[in-house]
Amino acid sequence: MRTALAAAGAPGLTRALAAGYHGPPELTVTRALTEWTLDPWMLVLIVLLGGGYLAGVRRVRDNTAWPVARPIWFCGLGLGFLIIATMSWVGVYQSVLLYPRAVQTVLLVLVVPLFLALGRPLTLFGEVFPSAGARLEAFIRCRPARILTFPAITTFALVAVPFVMYFTSWYTAAFHSTTVRELTYLVLMVPGFVFFWTLLRVDPVPKQYAYAVSMWITGAAVIGDAFFGIAVIADQNLIGAAYFHALARPWGPTLATDQVIAGGVLWVLGDLVGLPFLAAQLIHMMREDESDAARIDAELDAQQAQLEADHLPAPSPSPAPRPGQPSTEATPATPANEADPAAAQEPQEPPLWWETDPRFTSRFKPTS
Repeated sequence: MRTALAAAGAPGLTRALAAGYHGPPELTVTRALTEWTLDPWMLVLIVLLGGGYLAGVRRVRDNTAWPVARPIWFCGLGLGFLIIATMSWVGVYQSVLLYPRAVQTVLLVLVVPLFLALGRPLTLFGEVFPSAGARLEAFIRCRPARILTFPAITTFALVAVPFVMYFTSWYTAAFHSTTVRELTYLVLMVPGFVFFWTLLRVDPVPKQYAYAVSMWITGAAVIGDAFFGIAVIADQNLIGAAYFHALARPWGPTLATDQVIAGGVLWVLGDLVGLPFLAAQLIHMMREDESDAARIDAELDAQQAQLEADHLPAPSPSPAPRPGQPSTEATPATPANEADPAAAQEPQEPPLWWETDPRFTSRFKPTS
């Protein structure tokens, strides 16, 4: 047997090994740019979301201005990355290699939901359908919604859903059932959208958390993504071993190397998405602090002006002395406390800024 294989040579050996393989050809840079597949269900979803969003934008612009950047976020980048995740080389090779599936996971969990949330779809829905938008906002602000969107819960779901998928039979079930595959796409996107929607605060949210809290939550999500990637790298058991052994892919990295690459993609690519979002939140927090400082300064200036107007009335002009009448400057001045007792009362000091700021009145009390 060994002699026969040696006589066949390397090309013959490759053909013999590839006899049972029926997947796409070897992945190269050129094929990564040219290999595409059609996912009819995702295409229908993308057309419905994009068409509905653009129709709403057109209707809103007849009454008010809708920034051009928002359709770019939602349709150009959000739905655009959804096409890449499901129908580009990522969708073609997701059932053959682990690392394209890892790229798809990052796109569906983090990238696509981020840009969809930036498009402000809930605000657009409220602008187009005011009555339905009011009911939607009331539902969003109800107690169950506040509980389900608590930052600890959304962050846990963001990491736990893909973690469960990778370390259970769910991972390979999507390769055997179209229904499972399409539902998997949706299940991966929902936690990411809720996570970014509640932290970005560009749409109506159940509760507005301070940007400092959002930064801590985002940092925890970045750490969770890193832990997930490291867990995939360190796992001694091959993910989907029975499926990939039966696939008998004759090209590319070994199954163990492929899994290490996939874990690195989940770790590094996930952090590359999370860290810019963390920086954006820091910028938003700085801008919010500047806006609050300007508002507080304006309120304090108005209070100071009002106090000065109440306690320092404008003096009336003294009449000019007649000829022969002694000048008022020669007469001794009557003490202010005897002539006008009210004048003896000193004007009250304006309150300190933190005594009137609603953010601190519950924390600090003025000393007597």
